[in-house]
Amino acid sequence: MRKIFISIAAVLIAGTAVSTAQQKPAVDRAKADAAVKSAFPSAPADWQPRLVQDETMKQCSAHDNLPPKAVGEAIQKRERATIEYPADGQFMGDWKRGERIAQSGYGLRFTDYPPRNPNGGNCYACHQLTKAELSFGTVGPSLLNYGGIRKFGAAETKAVYEKIYNAHASYPCSLMPRLGSNKVLTIEQIKDVVALVMSPDSPVNK
Repeated sequence: MRKIFISIAAVLIAGTAVSTAQQKPAVDRAKADAAVKSAFPSAPADWQPRLVQDETMKQCSAHDNLPPKAVGEAIQKRERATIEYPADGQFMGDWKRGERIAQSGYGLRFTDYPPRNPNGGNCYACHQLTKAELSFGTVGPSLLNYGGIRKFGAAETKAVYEKIYNAHASYPCSLMPRLGSNKVLTIEQIKDVVALVMSPDSPVNK
């Protein structure tokens, strides 16, 4: 009897997979782009370019964020070239400022024009960073004790800076925003967020 149930389950699962594949509609990208543009008729002039996909976003969309190896490598190379490094060679700033940036979702919304405050990183929307904060997202991995796990290494600190500046340079088609390349955060702000993640004194690592 158990074998019969397993066989029936296998057939149902296989049938569902075939059905899903057959029912997946073809996407008319021109219509999709037109729909997105028409949804924001009053967008400020400097906001409108965000409605147009760059080459990386086009490739990620075309491959459902799972690009083949060659495409992924091309994305990484292109996005790595956009990374700007601190002029002073230091990758960590002030973790206390970094915590405020991580908590802030201000910036790039219609209600934030004209800008009246510095942009935030909205990091808690996707990550757990501190034990004290109970409201956090789970789209990204938990970063609790991130620096401690990596022994507060210099190479790891630089890698964190690069991931925050442009995550696609590390993970092609990452869901993480390109906070530096897209000018959401300044270099100094990114350094402060790096300190939040990598400083031994930060609550992330306590």
